[in-house]
Amino acid sequence: MKLKFWGIISALAGLAILTACKTSQPELALHPVTGFDAERYLGKWYELARVENRFEKGMSKVTAEYALNGDGTIKVINAGYDPAKGRFRSATGKAKFANGPDVGALRVSFFGPFYGSYNIVALDRNYQWSIVAGDNPKKYFWVLSRQPKLSNQLKNEALSVARKLGIDTKSLLWVQH
Repeated sequence: MKLKFWGIISALAGLAILTACKTSQPELALHPVTGFDAERYLGKWYELARVENRFEKGMSKVTAEYALNGDGTIKVINAGYDPAKGRFRSATGKAKFANGPDVGALRVSFFGPFYGSYNIVALDRNYQWSIVAGDNPKKYFWVLSRQPKLSNQLKNEALSVARKLGIDTKSLLWVQH
C-alpha cells in the first residue's frame, strides 16, 4: 500500500513538473490584420528579415511573388539564391483564405494537401512592408518589403511593431539582396 501511495505521488509530481515546463513559456498570440485588400498585396515582395528556418537556411536574395488564380486562390512563387548549391531555387504553391478575403490569414501549400499558416500580422497602410508569422512565430516569422531595402524610418517602424508583437528582433536574420 505504501509503495502504491508513493508511486501515485511521484506520478502527480512528474505531471506537475511537465505542466509547469509546458506553460512557463506561453506562445505568442499574433492575430491577422483585418480590412485586408488582397489585390493590393499581390505582386513581388522582398524578404528583408526572417527567423532562420530549414527550408530557407542560408538563402539570400529571397523574394515572394503573389498572383491571383482563376479559382480565387493565390499563386505563390518563393525564390532565393542558395549559396551551397551556387544557384537560385524556387518553389511554387498556392494560398487560400482562412477567414475570408478581408482578413490577412491564409493557408499556403507547396506540398499537395499539406497547408501551413501565413498570417499577415502587421501591414503598412500603403502596403510597403508586411510582417508575416506562421503557426509558431518563434520558428516562422518574416519582415517583407516592396523594395529590397527599407528606408531607416520604415525599417524602424516595422521593427517597433514586431517588438510590440513580442518578437525578439535581435534573433532576426537580415537577408542580403
